[in-house]
Amino acid sequence: MKSLSQQAVRMPASGIREIMDLAWKTPGCIHLEVGQPDFPTPAHIAAAGIRAIEEGLTQYTSSRGIPPLREAICRKLREKNGIEASEENLTVCPGAVMALDSSILAVVEPQDEVLLADPGWPNPEMMVELIGATPVHFNLFPERGFLPDTSQIESLVSPRTKAIVLNSPSNPTGAIFPRSLTEEIYRIAQRHDLYIISDEIYEDLVFEGEHFSLARLDRDGRVISVFGVSKSYAMTGWRLGYVFAPKAVSAVITKLQEPFVSCASSISQAAGVAALNGPQEDVIQMREAYRRRRDIAVEVLQRYGLYEYTPGGAFYVMIHVGRLGNDSREIAKRLLAETKVAVAPGSAFGRSLCQYVRVSLANSDDAIREGVERICHFVTSGGNMSTTPSCS
Repeated sequence: MKSLSQQAVRMPASGIREIMDLAWKTPGCIHLEVGQPDFPTPAHIAAAGIRAIEEGLTQYTSSRGIPPLREAICRKLREKNGIEASEENLTVCPGAVMALDSSILAVVEPQDEVLLADPGWPNPEMMVELIGATPVHFNLFPERGFLPDTSQIESLVSPRTKAIVLNSPSNPTGAIFPRSLTEEIYRIAQRHDLYIISDEIYEDLVFEGEHFSLARLDRDGRVISVFGVSKSYAMTGWRLGYVFAPKAVSAVITKLQEPFVSCASSISQAAGVAALNGPQEDVIQMREAYRRRRDIAVEVLQRYGLYEYTPGGAFYVMIHVGRLGNDSREIAKRLLAETKVAVAPGSAFGRSLCQYVRVSLANSDDAIREGVERICHFVTSGGNMSTTPSCS
């Protein structure tokens, strides 16, 4: 047989999924590894999806998305994000993952370099490498609250640099980029003629400060913004995201839907209309629950002397477990086996986090308290690993 695609073969498997698979085989495990809301989809949104099925709205749609959803997105962008959009700026996708991947595919070519955060959600790097382009990493520094140094970002720009990918609020750290920082990064993009791909999927999960949409700054067509309903409305399984982009870029993103997915689910799009146009109390209640759980985790970390920072948004917190070694993948496996707490290894998000694990706050208050207590006790009890291999 002829060989498989070497780009696909070389792409690393998800370190998060590895722990998830092991965790589901561990009876009595406390699940703090899963990056999805633990709440049900609000009833009025689910009802809209059911109604779409009952009314026979189960066929293909435009690759851009159904008009009522595009109208709802335009209103939401204007009122919430301060972005003036027409339907020609929008593409509805089956999930924010596809929205992000389509955005990267629309502007990045094999000879290009793309600036990515370390630590950062791994999927953009996967797509960059599948294209055959080169990821170049800038650091998010723990001592700076997991925010970047803009001078480092600019020092990494080369003639081959095409784009910067940003994520705020951040997965995995929960850090929020303040407006002043995003303005600095935008000026770097202007000076070097770069695209900015802004992943804003956690925009509604902000505990302190504000979420500032980068596209508010854009006057020359370089910002591509990715949004979705998964995190805000507990709709991960509905697979519905959308992209706001300059019209020329948006046309390419829309065209890319055809060879991959044709269009987003008509049923999910109907539910998305209900989510954006309907009452928002559920979003507020879920955000406040995540804030409360964040505070529980921080209190336990402080009590054990393992506190480093307070995440400002999303539903994650990073815990330093360096006393157990330098290989977070093996540490995560050991925590699962010996404490029955599942966490995501920091190395799944970049080389800089090989002494960290990510805790998801998408579980009950009691589960967060008990799970973080077990982790902290295990770390501080001196459970040293026999070897400390380099983070890979």
